[in-house]
Amino acid sequence: MSKKYVYLFSEGNANMRELLGGKGANLAEMTNIGLPVPQGFTITTEACTQYYEDGQKINDGIQAEIMEYITKLEGITGKQFGDLEPPLLASVRSGARASMPGMMDTILNLGLNEDVVDVLAKKSGNPRWAWDCYRRFIQMYSDVVMEVGKKYFEQLIDQMKEARGVTQDVELTADDLKELAGQFKAEYKSKIGQDFPTDPKEQLMGAIKAVFRSWDNPRANVYRRDNDIPYSWGTAVNVQSMAFGNMGDDCGTGVAFTRNPATGEKKLFGEFLTNAQGEDVVAGIRTPMPISEMSEKFPEAFAQFEKVCKILEDHYHDMQDMEFTVENGKLYMLQTRNGKRTPAAALKIACDLVDEGMIDEKQAVAMIDPRTLDTLLHPQFDGEVLKKTPVIGSALAASPGAACGKVVFSAEDAKTWAERGEKVVLVRLETSPEDIEGMKAAQGILTVRGGMTSHAAVVARGMGKCCVSGCGAIKMDEENKQFELSGKTFHEGDWLSIDGSTGKIYDGAIPTVDASIGGEFGRVMGWADQYRRLKVRTNADTPHDAAQARKFGAEGIGLCRTEHMFFDADRIPAIRRMICSDTVEQREAALAVLEPMQQSDFEGIYEAMEGLPVTIRFLDPPLHEFVPTEEADIELLAKDMGKSVAEIKAIIAGLHEFNPMMGHRGCRLAVTYPEIAAMQTRAVIKAALNVQAKHPEWTMVPEIMIPLVGEVKELAYVKKVVVETADAIIKEAGSNMKYLVGTMIEIPRAALTADEIAKQADFFSFGTNDLTQMTFGFSRDDAGKFLDAYYDKKIYENDPFAKLDQTGVGKLVDMACKMGRATNPELHLGVCGEHGGDPSSVEFFHRTGLDYVSCSPFRVPIARLAAAQAAIKDEK
Repeated sequence: MSKKYVYLFSEGNANMRELLGGKGANLAEMTNIGLPVPQGFTITTEACTQYYEDGQKINDGIQAEIMEYITKLEGITGKQFGDLEPPLLASVRSGARASMPGMMDTILNLGLNEDVVDVLAKKSGNPRWAWDCYRRFIQMYSDVVMEVGKKYFEQLIDQMKEARGVTQDVELTADDLKELAGQFKAEYKSKIGQDFPTDPKEQLMGAIKAVFRSWDNPRANVYRRDNDIPYSWGTAVNVQSMAFGNMGDDCGTGVAFTRNPATGEKKLFGEFLTNAQGEDVVAGIRTPMPISEMSEKFPEAFAQFEKVCKILEDHYHDMQDMEFTVENGKLYMLQTRNGKRTPAAALKIACDLVDEGMIDEKQAVAMIDPRTLDTLLHPQFDGEVLKKTPVIGSALAASPGAACGKVVFSAEDAKTWAERGEKVVLVRLETSPEDIEGMKAAQGILTVRGGMTSHAAVVARGMGKCCVSGCGAIKMDEENKQFELSGKTFHEGDWLSIDGSTGKIYDGAIPTVDASIGGEFGRVMGWADQYRRLKVRTNADTPHDAAQARKFGAEGIGLCRTEHMFFDADRIPAIRRMICSDTVEQREAALAVLEPMQQSDFEGIYEAMEGLPVTIRFLDPPLHEFVPTEEADIELLAKDMGKSVAEIKAIIAGLHEFNPMMGHRGCRLAVTYPEIAAMQTRAVIKAALNVQAKHPEWTMVPEIMIPLVGEVKELAYVKKVVVETADAIIKEAGSNMKYLVGTMIEIPRAALTADEIAKQADFFSFGTNDLTQMTFGFSRDDAGKFLDAYYDKKIYENDPFAKLDQTGVGKLVDMACKMGRATNPELHLGVCGEHGGDPSSVEFFHRTGLDYVSCSPFRVPIARLAAAQAAIKDEK
């Protein structure tokens, strides 16, 4: 049987998400449970994949199947595509299996031409509606299918409104809209060089191709990279018979959530526009009314809508985001999906659904995106300063959090300014999907138009970005990069502060304070800790960072970088003396100055971790990083060492390396200068003994990590220095304290010979940052120069330094784990690269059998939740 590429809504269900996409699967499911859905069909994600395999063409077989389903839809609706009485009009919408709001394209009112419009105008007795549909269709088709920019048409609308002396689109008459449609078609012909298509089937194929093409548009590619959505998934296309919200005052359109997506409150939340189509609400072109006012305008439709909301939430066991239309007082459901929500709302909704008996604790843990927790842990405005700062404006609190930065007026400027280290607030009339990179780069977003479900609001909430929308009091002058608010003109580069939790806008920069975590956070984290197997440690080099990580639930330190302690002003002279020494005795004298400082640091860190495991990595970076570059500092070092400036410069020149990443660093330093390893061992062991004496209830087991080992004999040599030094100190103290000596696996050769290395190691910690660099053969500092080209050409879908390359680097990790445990069954396994806080990487480490992941303090909750989700997924 040949592959089926098209399904009627009545042929699908919610479990067919991979094939029908999220929107198609949910339209099918709503049809199955008897909700009022305008009927249609879904062209599968496999058809999208085939379109790209066929060189961006819809092949004859798929075209024939689409036409067959057009005939079936005509039979269901009793309307004919391209006929005058009664004509079938359709919407064409994208629908990937993962929700991507605003990232791909939609076309409404497809099937219209002048003949059809004339018939609709006469039959309905509503010529204004008919011509409004047609001018919208010309504009959307031109923009989406033929890529003629919306702005040309917006300018024509503005000119028409100005000529008629009106301010709103709805104030234009039928004759105005008919004239506008003619102007739109003339604009189309001037840009494309041919007439606007009148054949509905030609229009349909053009629209379907455009939706497939939009899967690969720049904004969709950026969104996919940010949200771990593979390019190979493709998008489905939904062709649905139209329901009209713009036929008059007994019609309307809305977007609603079954719970508040900003706070999680169990209360219907959304917006509604009379005499409008869905794009008007989402695009933020008109500022809509709250959903509660719909009950006054359309009491019967609203009562039915409330019932539908309950049915959908009970059915899906989650907060729903719905689009609907009211046509002549009758309700039609156009979409439902699990709603995007703020991190705080996600936690509240999960806890409430458990309390309502709708889901269990495991389902609650599984439904929260771990990456969004980050935003809960970041600062808010300082309340004391806020009280004294006058509010210069207020609008809709679209996405919570606090942001201050310098005003910029375009997405491009936001990106450029952020790249040079400036904090910016993006101020726009309204945002569109093209602005996604600028929104990402900005601290926050402020818009003049749009409601709580506008593009800016929905995308900002998904990103965890602060957003204030619909500030109509702003007089915008984008051309001159300035706006006026409360009598003050703000220019590009002026400081502005916005509060996405209250919708308030403040002049100047307001300081922030650390976020406080609510009860739901602790409750969900408690559930996560019950179900996860992986331990979660932190990467911390100071007692402050260690204490912060403990607050977030860290169960130890997986990486303490000792070199960070050497850069303090009181220490750098000693390390420089050590580097410039001529004899072992001189080096040991310089190291003796550093030893008590290191010991004190370690004691502080041990105290902060309260007896939990602490892995201390010995000196790793190349020595040239510590030597002076300024003339005055070189002269000071020469004087300190009793050498000439020329001699010091010669030593510094001698430290130069062509490729420092692969040079004299890591365990190579300890092989060359074993006295460094001896000093660091003394500091580690003495600190642990002192803390153990102070806290007899703790069991101190220091973990010493030898970095950059590629040959087992290197590890054996350095380990011998460590063991002899440590054993002597422990014996002298009359203690029986245990300690571990392990290594970082960050060189491919170490992974390939892990069975040999494991015989000398108590633990492996995978340094996936360096392991990724060494495996790919490029440095993360330089990769930025070419990675964008690799994303554009689909060579890579993700930054391998942010998300573990499971195919290559992952294979080395898996191999090293299996080989290491084969020769040393007691071997502890962990990871301390940045990947330890990336959810998809954490899932891989869980499957591979690691004992723990380690990440930066603020990512500890992300790793805890991701580890629990991996364990829950494993059970299935």
